Amino acid sequence: MIDFLLLGNGGMQPLPNRWLSSLLVRCRGQIILFDCGEGTQIPWKSFGWGFRRLGAICISHYHADHVAGLPGLLHAVANAGRTEPVDLFGPAGITRIVEGLRVIAPRLPFDLRVHELQEGDTFDLPAGLRATVLNGEHGLPCLLYRIDLPRARRFDPARAESLGIPRRLWSVLQEGEHIAWDGGRAVPEDVLGPERRGLAFAYVTDTRLLPGFVPFLSNVDLLVCEGTYGDTADTEMARVHHHMTFAQAASIARDASAACLWLTHFSARMDDPNAFASNATDIFPETVIGYSGLTATLNFSDD
Repeated sequence: MIDFLLLGNGGMQPLPNRWLSSLLVRCRGQIILFDCGEGTQIPWKSFGWGFRRLGAICISHYHADHVAGLPGLLHAVANAGRTEPVDLFGPAGITRIVEGLRVIAPRLPFDLRVHELQEGDTFDLPAGLRATVLNGEHGLPCLLYRIDLPRARRFDPARAESLGIPRRLWSVLQEGEHIAWDGGRAVPEDVLGPERRGLAFAYVTDTRLLPGFVPFLSNVDLLVCEGTYGDTADTEMARVHHHMTFAQAASIARDASAACLWLTHFSARMDDPNAFASNATDIFPETVIGYSGLTATLNFSDD
């Protein structure tokens, strides 16, 4: 099970009714934050998820509306009593940015471990999540994140019993290892069912539309994607400023066979994003106009 909480849906600057784009993900009791603009800790605190279990931060790029909230957020996590390390992932150059921001947050009770990523890198996140990144295009290094939660194959205990496999070795088979004991041998295929589909989601913001997005995002259960411009008439402006329109984000979701699309990162010029909703839903009906406090949960299917 994976829980999602959209903390904010704004781009460029926080507004009285619109926090900057950021996303919380919770899996098996661990929390991951995607992007951290000014004031991110304020909506986070208001929704009561707590700061103590933050294990990782994923930064798309280092424009201020995506990283300037880090000092305050780190202090909130420290005040919550965390002492375990926190891993921060981001594009090339993020180490220098974090070092600069840490000038006003120099002492923390936990290690903040910074990792610079390149396109194609795959890495582990808390709770068994597996992440991969793809380059966007925004005038500076920018990453798209795809996160997968694999699902173990179904274990057949009756079959294991019939083969006389000692119970102490069942977990080894479940992990895909071959085993041997006095009187027998077994391989995972003896007791495991077929491969089962896991869960997947993606976080995409501050990039213009590129051809490689669709295969990278194929079959995600939730796509959280920027829609800086609601009006399709602003398509050229979106290209020039390295952003996307509602229609472009919806076309990605449709072509990638996503299950659901959350639009976020709305321009401050767009007073009411819902007024442009049809520009997305006409292309991809399973589109939700993001708002602070939007939640969802992904669960494994019953198979």
